[in-house]
Order: sequence, then structure tokens, then C-alpha cells
Amino acid sequence: MKKSLIIVTIMLMLLPMLSACWNQKELTDLAFVMAMGIDKGKDKKFKVSFQLVNPGNVTTGQNGGGGGQGLPIAVYRSTGDTLTEAARNATKKVSRRLYYAHTNIVVISEEIAKKELLYILDALDRDPEFRTTTEMVVARGCTAEEIVTTLTILDRLPVNKITKQIKASEAMLGENASVNIDEFLTGLVSKGKQPFLNGYSLVGIKSKARQKENLEKTTTDAFLSSDGLAIFHDGKLRGWVNRDTARGIIWIQDKLKSTDISISWKKQKKALVVAPIRSKTKVSIQFINQKPQINIKVDSEGWISEANTDIDLTNPEIIGQIDTLVEKEISKQILGSVKAAQKLKSDIFGFGDRVHIANPTVWKKLEKNWDEEFAALKVNVKTDFYVRREGIRTKSFWSSMNE
Repeated sequence: MKKSLIIVTIMLMLLPMLSACWNQKELTDLAFVMAMGIDKGKDKKFKVSFQLVNPGNVTTGQNGGGGGQGLPIAVYRSTGDTLTEAARNATKKVSRRLYYAHTNIVVISEEIAKKELLYILDALDRDPEFRTTTEMVVARGCTAEEIVTTLTILDRLPVNKITKQIKASEAMLGENASVNIDEFLTGLVSKGKQPFLNGYSLVGIKSKARQKENLEKTTTDAFLSSDGLAIFHDGKLRGWVNRDTARGIIWIQDKLKSTDISISWKKQKKALVVAPIRSKTKVSIQFINQKPQINIKVDSEGWISEANTDIDLTNPEIIGQIDTLVEKEISKQILGSVKAAQKLKSDIFGFGDRVHIANPTVWKKLEKNWDEEFAALKVNVKTDFYVRREGIRTKSFWSSMNE
């Protein structure tokens, strides 16, 4: 009897812990924030744009239809002296509670990136509902609001267009790399590394970007496009790099998956196009007279995707010459990105961290003046490239025409 009483008592004590719905949230009471755009208003307040999803216009019907006929998103604007104040002020306009667990993109304007970025990062990092795996981009040549209000064709949710396009560019072009809030903060607090972010721009007639008619054409009047890398120093935007220079940064970061490299052949510019398909970058450091020196080694292989000239691709000697030309071009792009970063005095590669790990004593001497040391740092690049395939045609039709 006593034993049974003890068991009943324990069960009664455990009952409050078994109530699973104490903090439940009904879906009909939530407004899912898919993207946020942060600008600076004329009154110097933060101007925040919240891209909310219209579930009924996005979900697929039973017959495979594309949901309702209305717009897939709604954008609400709010202002505040802080990001928290702006978010809470938005409740005056939205009938539901803003829910950030599915936010995939935070877009910041160039003005915010240059002066105010540090004042919004803590709010994004501290809120337990907000994921630090959310990607950050900088609106280049336009406002953050214009980015989050633009409607897109292939992806009904514009935020999906941005995240997918950055990943596609990273995989096929090598000029972008996905950067989330957590990765940016890691670079921000590091003593020997500075962060960077992707740039994003609005191309075309900006006034038509948010109109439904923009979705009813085969070629839109305005569209979103990735646009270079934004280089930061101490949490402030210091400059931009583009195309080959941006690609060199991705090479050094060992994040390049594939791209295209054009080379000249017998004075004909861009006669050959080579596509790397595998690449590995190793960065090492050596000290000469207590001075650090960076050595970058790239091992890559690929295939010839275009041969717009009369060339014999069955000749091993010619393939060897192509390898050498590609090696020179890759090394040129990497050194170009290093020089661009050195000009901005922003160590986005983490060379300082490597010095610290390799020789803490030397790093202690260089740490306080690392910006200047980085700007004068000697960097060597060695590239080994191998053409593994020539495509399905070894003999170009150019050769047949010249016979």
C-alpha cells in the first residue's frame, strides 16, 4: 500500500511536466517572415521591410496547381531607433505575430553596411527564434527594400530565388559563396580575419519590379542578380570586388567547385574555354627572418568546354601547353584578389589567423599593426592544372574546315 502511494505521488508530480502545449502557436496566428530588408530612413531610424508569405497563394493544390491567383508575398514596412523597436512597431500593421524561424535572407543596404551594421547584429544573434544560419547579403546600387519587394518568375517566393541563385553561382561560376550570420560574426570577432558578404542588385526598371505584371512576361522588366563581393573591415563595408577578383577569393577559400577559364591560343583571344571540375587549395605559411610569407598551392583538373580555333587536342604536347596557360590564368586571378584585399587592408583570407597558429610569438608583435603588415605581406601562388577530358569531340570542326 505504501509503495503504491509513493508511485501515485510521483506520477502526480510528473503531470505538469507532461503538458506539451504550454507554449503552442497556432499557424493562423503567425506571419512567417521569409526575408528582411534593412535600410536607413530619412529620420535616421532603421527602416525595416518584412517579406511575409501568403500561404494560400504558394501551396500546391490537389491537382498540382500553384495555389491562389494572388501575389505569393506581402511586404510590410516599419521603423525604429533599434531593430527590436522596428520589429515590434510592425505589429501595428500586421494582424499576426511575426515569426522568424523560417527567415532565410537578411538584406542590408550599402549605407547600413558602411556605418550601422554592428547595431543590428546583436539583435539577430541574440533572438532564440532567429536562426544564425540565415544568409546575409548587401543590396548594391539599390535599397534593401527594393530587393525584398521584387517579384520573381521561376521561384514564387523571391527569397528562394536569392538563396538558390547564390548556390548555383557558387557551384557553376565561382564568384559567390553563401555567407550566413554566424560565419560573418566569426570573421568579425577574429583578430586575424575580416568577413565578406555577397552583393545583390536589382537590374532593369525598378518601378516595375514589385508589380504583378512583371510575372506575366517571358522576359521581365526587372530581375534580381548577384553582384560581386562586399569586403568588410571591423564591421564596416570597405569596398567591392567583382568577377575574376571575386573568383580568386573563392579559390583561396577552397570553396570553388567549378567555373570557366578563357585562354588565348596563337594570338587569338578567348580561343579556348576550360571548365575546372575539381579543385583543392592549400594555404601554408613560412617565416623568413621572423617575417611571415604565405604560400598558396592549387591542384585542379577539368575539361575543355570550347575550342574555337584549329587545334589538335589529341596531341599530348598541346594539352600540356593548355595546362600551363590555365595555370598562369588561375594564379593571376588569385594574386589579383590578394592585391585587391591588400589595397583595402582587409585580411578576408584569414592569413593573420594562420600566423597566430603557426607562431604566437611573432603574431603578438604583428597583431596591433596587422592591417599594414597584411598590405605588405608576400604571397606566392603555385598552380597545377590538368586537362582530363576534351569533351565528346577531340577534333574541332575548325580543323576540318581548314584542311
